[in-house]
Amino acid sequence: MKKRRVALVTGFEPYGGMSLNPSAEIARRLDGAKIAGVPVVGRQLPVDLAQLDGALKSALAEIEPVAVILLGLAPGETCIRLERVALNLADFPIPDNAGTRARDVPLARAGAVGLWSRLPLRPIEKRLLAMGIPTRLSESAGTYLCNAAMYRALSWLPRRVPCGFIHLPLLPAQVAMALESGGAPQPSMAFPVQRRAIEIALELSLEKGAPSRRPKA
Repeated sequence: MKKRRVALVTGFEPYGGMSLNPSAEIARRLDGAKIAGVPVVGRQLPVDLAQLDGALKSALAEIEPVAVILLGLAPGETCIRLERVALNLADFPIPDNAGTRARDVPLARAGAVGLWSRLPLRPIEKRLLAMGIPTRLSESAGTYLCNAAMYRALSWLPRRVPCGFIHLPLLPAQVAMALESGGAPQPSMAFPVQRRAIEIALELSLEKGAPSRRPKA
């Protein structure tokens, strides 16, 4: 029997003392939805380098997705941030939720230095900007767990599967909570706007598939 087509959206659990992570909330809200006629499964990933591989590998094996969008939070970001490249590097600016702070650690000793996103980034950028949603391309997913998840997924999935990472701004409520505690003002984006942006990104990824050629250096 032919296996049904399913898309995967992942987000990360809260970290860094925060009680909420919009990436996990979007994954939770999209779980069970249909986009472009394709059922969506949402999964939360741990902010724990030692546990990340098992959680992500389990989700990919269980679902065998036809498209994957991984999400994460980027405090201070003003836009929906479309990541171009995952680096073969774990170099954490802060400890993960298990207290690990990786420094100068390759994610795969025999792996490529970097792996290109396989999402249709320019069409996504163009559509979201036309809808009035601030969006930009980014040259690196960083060196924290977001980058690690992107590198792993791109390494493990077949080349034909659209896959990539999108960073999200803080929610207004998160900024308000920080201000109540004496923190500095930061940019934010309303949750419905963030969710709609990811729905559009997934729709375009399902329609267009993985790019046939990698971007020029």
